[in-house]
Amino acid sequence: MTSEEVNSSKDGITVGIIGGAGYTAGELIRLLLHHPGVANLEVQSSSHEGEPLYKAHPDFLGETEANFIDALSSNCALVFMCSGHGKSKDIFASGLIPSGAKVIDLSSDARWEYGSDRHICCEKNFIYGLPELEHDSIASAKYVANPGCFATAIQLGLLPLASQHMLRSEVHISAITGSTGAGAHPGATTHFSWRSNNASVYKAFTHQHLGEIKASIDHLQPEIPPIQFLPMRGAFTRGILATMYGSFGVGIEEAREWFQEFYSQAPFVHISEEPVSVKSVVNTNKAYIHLEEHETKLLVTVVIDNLLKGASGQAVQNMNIMMGWDQTLGLKLKATAF
Repeated sequence: MTSEEVNSSKDGITVGIIGGAGYTAGELIRLLLHHPGVANLEVQSSSHEGEPLYKAHPDFLGETEANFIDALSSNCALVFMCSGHGKSKDIFASGLIPSGAKVIDLSSDARWEYGSDRHICCEKNFIYGLPELEHDSIASAKYVANPGCFATAIQLGLLPLASQHMLRSEVHISAITGSTGAGAHPGATTHFSWRSNNASVYKAFTHQHLGEIKASIDHLQPEIPPIQFLPMRGAFTRGILATMYGSFGVGIEEAREWFQEFYSQAPFVHISEEPVSVKSVVNTNKAYIHLEEHETKLLVTVVIDNLLKGASGQAVQNMNIMMGWDQTLGLKLKATAF
């Protein structure tokens, strides 16, 4: 169904969200309330049952009078799982997911891992939901595992090179994320007095998203080089800036052609001639990529919004693909870059 057909139709689907109180669920609600293909939205939350959505998401005051519910109806054609990592198996076992509904899991439980069958989750065969890599598989899937935020940014920067088998040397990655990447529940490194005017490295060389990144590269080139990843926490709320470089034996012009070709059918990925910054993509589903050449090294910089292209926006993009709609439906958002 095209955007025009959705807009001209009085019928839309009923969509459910399980675990509706967190940041990713809040962003999903914001996108789905005005999505032309969504006729009804049901938001489940065990901790907020019966309360209005604006109790957990104050920005919905005046936007909707809908309440959180305890269980989704059988009408749901598609369900987003936002209950956090490690809970997917219990959710499937609990019967919270209506029979026949398509599922997009925003947790890490069903994402693929390099060298394993982790995408087999809860006896369901999940497709890895990076649209720029797995579009056709997503289109026919019933179960989709939404990628991680760091993994999304880094894969978008490396996959065009992997497609040419040009990741021949060690890859060095540094990436910084906003505090919303840690979720809505406050922790020692997320509250304001610690995060403000501060920066820190965490999970150096061991971050859990490395498994996704290596699995994706493995789909495009036969051998994976060493990948050294330094994740960092930043003193801002949302967005990711990721830089990656290596001596890949390719000049800037040829590399730019590869990136342009690889993303020629990707409506949210844009190659920028100028250096990129986080503010230019925050509140959008876009990814901006900039390439630079320094002697023998190619530097790739990627910026995304960790809550949208790195989570909820990408999940809606996956929903659009699964339902046969235009990828950009409900996602034509502009950043506030000042």
